Amino acid sequence: MPDTPAVTTEAARAPAERGTGGPWLWLPAQQQPAWSGHGDLGWVRDRLSEIPPLVAADEIDTLTADLARAAAGGARILQAGDCAEDLRECTPAHIRAKTSVLAGLGGHLRRLSGQPVVEVGRIGGQFGKPRSSPVETVDGVEVPAFRGHIVHSETPTPEARRPDPLRMLRVHAASAAVADRLRRERVRRGRGRSAGPGPWTSHEALVLDYEAPLVRREADGRLLLGSTHLPWLGDRTRGLNAAHLALLGAVANPVGCKIGPAATPEDVARLCARLDPDRAPGRLVLIVRMGRARVAEHLPGIVQAVRRGGHPVVWLSDPMHGNTVHAPDGRKTRHLDDLVAEARAFQSVLRRHRQHPGGFHLEVAASDVTECVGGTVGGTAAIGRRYTTLCDPRLNPEQAHELLAACV
Repeated sequence: MPDTPAVTTEAARAPAERGTGGPWLWLPAQQQPAWSGHGDLGWVRDRLSEIPPLVAADEIDTLTADLARAAAGGARILQAGDCAEDLRECTPAHIRAKTSVLAGLGGHLRRLSGQPVVEVGRIGGQFGKPRSSPVETVDGVEVPAFRGHIVHSETPTPEARRPDPLRMLRVHAASAAVADRLRRERVRRGRGRSAGPGPWTSHEALVLDYEAPLVRREADGRLLLGSTHLPWLGDRTRGLNAAHLALLGAVANPVGCKIGPAATPEDVARLCARLDPDRAPGRLVLIVRMGRARVAEHLPGIVQAVRRGGHPVVWLSDPMHGNTVHAPDGRKTRHLDDLVAEARAFQSVLRRHRQHPGGFHLEVAASDVTECVGGTVGGTAAIGRRYTTLCDPRLNPEQAHELLAACV
């Protein structure tokens, strides 16, 4: 299943007639589903363009102000949640469990750092996954790689892995339920509908047939991405002349961008200029994911380039994605010691350059999974006991608490 741009069809052009079009409708896009001319695609996009947005402008403004505080050194950010959300785990009980874990970790980071903590979940839209290969082998059979429930099922058969655009409507309905629950949680905490440190939603804005129709023009002329509070670009989709960058560069949401080991200082300087041309505090979050062996070497030049450009970014450490290895049984895993080492090195670089280490971007389960080695999981032989992730290995809550305690 090759990666094909899914934003150059006539259906993709329809939102432009409603005043929310942009260059992302025609630019090349990597990591897109091969819908193969599915007859429902145009109808699904039109339906998404008519559905009310999941987030409100005043919520976006509040989060931007909170991020600006973190950029200035006055707060921390904790962005955490599932690697890939499961449509079956968007029930009230599941959402309550996830927000409880996020709140517990946020409180732990607040006590450790002595600063306010803005809680952002990888939740309410994290249903799409980029993949390094279009296929994978499961039990000796080659099948299309799993790209998230927004595209197809995780069941490893060619039929189940066939992309179905109708799933985008299921994802929107599930995300709406999550957004409503999180809004109620903000009210329950006594901070009002759109005030306080969250919990806010975030996800990688990956599938453009889903994201582009959810762009809305506000009365003040701003474009808002209505799918989430904080969308981010992945390390595979941050191309300077690509659709994803054009989309996130145009919307008024705060936006994030993953920065991997292949990024050069010049690359990141150009990204910042495109995503944060006005050098606005709270606009841009840079999420560093380089691996423990590379961060100390590669990050200093990038920090210097961003400083020279005058961009007041929020710096987050994602110690997960650069430290993935395979266990003897073939499962992907991560070692807690490696995650701690990268997060510490990240903070050391930032402090050496007089920049504020803004916080952490973590993949954390709401249950006691055994997908990563360390802490309560004694070795690779133990990871299979409760290995339930749809894609990449997550920390369990106790391991995440241990990581924060070791790094702050």
